[in-house]
Amino acid sequence: MKTVLAAISVMVLMTVAFAGAPQHAVRAGNGAPSGPHYNLNIIGVPKDKSADMTGDNGHRIFVDLGSKSGAAVTTRIMLSQSFDGTFEVLDANGTDGEASFKLPAPGTYTVWARALGKPGGSATMTTCATDPLDPTAVICSLENEVFVRGTGKSQFKNVTDALTTIVLAPGSDVALACGSTQVSLFDPCLTGFLWQYDNNGLKLLQVRFYY
Repeated sequence: MKTVLAAISVMVLMTVAFAGAPQHAVRAGNGAPSGPHYNLNIIGVPKDKSADMTGDNGHRIFVDLGSKSGAAVTTRIMLSQSFDGTFEVLDANGTDGEASFKLPAPGTYTVWARALGKPGGSATMTTCATDPLDPTAVICSLENEVFVRGTGKSQFKNVTDALTTIVLAPGSDVALACGSTQVSLFDPCLTGFLWQYDNNGLKLLQVRFYY
């Protein structure tokens, strides 16, 4: 009887934990879930933008296009926390090396993305932050997401972990200070969270936040 009750208790706990995460049915077409979402387009352009795009919440961020071969062009997308559950572009012009985006702390949404545009381009996104004890030191996750625009229809993939978590080296000073090798976005043990976007000729990365 005790064994049965213990098993039931475990099942109840698992059900409660699972219910706390957003649930979406995945469509067969492009691989993305169905349901309400915020759409963000990261657009690679061959020439820098000169207009001031601060406060320009147009659901898109412009970054340098770079070339399909050779060194990638890096843009930092600075991240700030939203406390009302909203997503918003704060600075759309990343062609000067830096853009900014506001989003909630992870746990109430999932992130999906796919590469679009002409075949051949690629981009890598890595979640990074700064060490509160050394603001000049940028700490990037050991894991990232690589997006390659191949031929045929592009499919969405779940990139929630890579874009909301920083994976640290075991035994490193920052991992010991944070008490874990995995640090969630906006964890107070780190500051200055950002996405490092390294572009090799990808014209469009479509990112969706399903809530």
